[in-house]
Amino acid sequence: MADLAKNWPVAVNAAAGVVLAGFIGWQFISGGADSAGTPVVEAPVIETPAEEPAPRGLADIDGARIAAADAEPGNWLSHGRTYDEQRFSPLDDINDGNIGELALAWSLDTYTTRGLEATPIVVDGIMYLSLNWGVTIAVDAKSGSEIWRFDPEVPGEWGRYGCCDVVNRGVAVWKGRVYTASFDGRLFALDAADGSVVWEVNTIPGPPYTITGAPRVFGDKVVIGNGGAEYGVRGYITAYDTDTGEQAWRFYTVPGDPALPVEHPELEAAMPTWKGGEWWKIGGGGTAWDSMVYEPESNTLYVGTGNGSPWTREIRSPGGGDNLYLSSILALDADTGRMKWYYQTTPGDNWDYTATQPLMLADIEIDGAQRKVIMQAPKNGFFYVLDRETGKLISANPFSTTTWASHVDLETGRPVETGEGEFGHATAFVLPSANGAHNWHPMAFHPGTGLVYIPTQDIAGIYSLSEQWKNEGTYTPKENWWNTGMDWTAYIDAITALPEVPMEKGYLKAWDPVTGEARWQAEYPAPLNGGVLATAGNLVFQGTADGYFHAYKADTGERVWSQYIQTGIVAAPVTYTVDGEQYIAVLAGWGGVNIVSGDARTSAAAKYGNEGRLLAFKIGGGGELPQLALRDQSIPDWPALTADEATVRQGEIAYTQYCMLCHGALAISPGVTPDLRRMGENIREHFQDIVRGGILSDNGMASFADLVSEEDVEAILSYIQKRALEDKARGEPTN
Repeated sequence: MADLAKNWPVAVNAAAGVVLAGFIGWQFISGGADSAGTPVVEAPVIETPAEEPAPRGLADIDGARIAAADAEPGNWLSHGRTYDEQRFSPLDDINDGNIGELALAWSLDTYTTRGLEATPIVVDGIMYLSLNWGVTIAVDAKSGSEIWRFDPEVPGEWGRYGCCDVVNRGVAVWKGRVYTASFDGRLFALDAADGSVVWEVNTIPGPPYTITGAPRVFGDKVVIGNGGAEYGVRGYITAYDTDTGEQAWRFYTVPGDPALPVEHPELEAAMPTWKGGEWWKIGGGGTAWDSMVYEPESNTLYVGTGNGSPWTREIRSPGGGDNLYLSSILALDADTGRMKWYYQTTPGDNWDYTATQPLMLADIEIDGAQRKVIMQAPKNGFFYVLDRETGKLISANPFSTTTWASHVDLETGRPVETGEGEFGHATAFVLPSANGAHNWHPMAFHPGTGLVYIPTQDIAGIYSLSEQWKNEGTYTPKENWWNTGMDWTAYIDAITALPEVPMEKGYLKAWDPVTGEARWQAEYPAPLNGGVLATAGNLVFQGTADGYFHAYKADTGERVWSQYIQTGIVAAPVTYTVDGEQYIAVLAGWGGVNIVSGDARTSAAAKYGNEGRLLAFKIGGGGELPQLALRDQSIPDWPALTADEATVRQGEIAYTQYCMLCHGALAISPGVTPDLRRMGENIREHFQDIVRGGILSDNGMASFADLVSEEDVEAILSYIQKRALEDKARGEPTN
């Protein structure tokens, strides 16, 4: 009302300068004089004060409101708060001066035990977010009480199709509806009031496609990509009408069968960059499984694309070529889906160096000129700054250890490879690994410091070509299973040959995008830590794999606050206000790529289990974080091993191919899924029924009868038994 009152006109009689009491808002205008000389005063013109805006409906968000998000910093209206996805908040009630008083306000159990990766959306005191499988909830952002819950009821056996857990990174909200995607590829429009389904559409042809990313919404269109490149799918992005669910456009990221017509002209240009091979039979890849960012000014949707299928170009495109549009940033017309420009970060990608990591728009000064840029820190280890209007490369500097390339040529825009990344017929150790120098975990930009805060890590990758390809020059893909073209047994043999498995490091790096250097960094004992939030309170927040939630000074990197959560955090925090109080909220639940690559030695999930929780903090919060019970990490007694060496080796190979991706290398679970060394006698007795019979499919353990025989299952059990006996004799830590 105060702002409206400032704009109300003050009524003044222009002729006499008289303000009539009781008629504020009336304006008297002199009409001259009549023939007798008597002044004539025209009837007053009434100017009606501007009406108060009608109360907003629930989740009443549109493009204008998101574009003006800084005018209401107490909300978090879209995935990265604003369309530019900088994940910076102007709120400063919580700041580096009072951060010591930050305490838990409330916690909400999510009743999940898998990775939680979503960024909550907060609109007018209500929080909307997704959990595992695409389950979506609405929560009172002040009290933490759940308002409604929507379960898409994804069949549990679909969990087999996820490369990296059954995660979901969030929802979009638009004009009273919540848009959310299920793990099995369906897109839903839900009524924001009660979570009821308004419409749903199946976005995929079937398994092994999945969806783990958050939709984006703009101009009455909702856009979603998909995952599954490891399994052999063809990537695409689709826009749907927000009101009806009808498809508006679709952009395929790689060409299909050359014998068939191309779906759109951009694929004509891509086709010559795929040389030899039959990539279309193995999908081709290029899935847009995470990063998208929309710019209203130019009506452009920027999309990051993923790795090839298989990973190695030697199999999918043996004649070479850049294999467009793998590992690329695409600029698409948001209305039509037609491409404006592209930039490929890793031409002919061989290492799963996706460019699906978060994209961010900013206006920054470079060489004395203000530039409109798009920034990304993809898996390959170089931080890219591009002109977002033209796609021209401005800079690319290594932000982590990179052995596969020495630098990026600024004239050609191409990386200069060292040759150390070539693995051909030998096993190669390469940095970064397929986990990336930076994975999907959101980074943040602070306009005050000019720094980008990036969750990074140093993890060595071990690459070796498929034995079938090396021996026969052919490759037979497996239906509904990983088809990377890699020899995972060589990976395990390389680890086993080491005197001890090396510890991997994680970092939070404050990166200067202008100078191409790190201003400061915080080091962690484990990689693959959580996403980042920056605030005007000179603070940066991040959760970690080992169960902490930290705050740092944005300018200096000084750690000024920590809370032990007991659960690993991979999601990014958000901040908002309710009734004048600022909150910091984050999902705690370890998983995602950690299901494959996490380290049990540093995992809070291995110690306490992985009970998911939504946590909110405020200054002077009086909540108490419930204490989780320590998990029994002891290995039970196993009988003496009677299987011969050949059987155990058969089991090791089969375990590595089919079990390791969920249950961990060397049969050591990082803590998200069951550690098979700790199987009780009852589980061992029903091992065949579980692995081949699928009796636990409702829990996500699908049948593998199409991939392993009864003999294989017995051999796998023998290998697990061997590993259990070895580690028990070694003295595995117990509680």
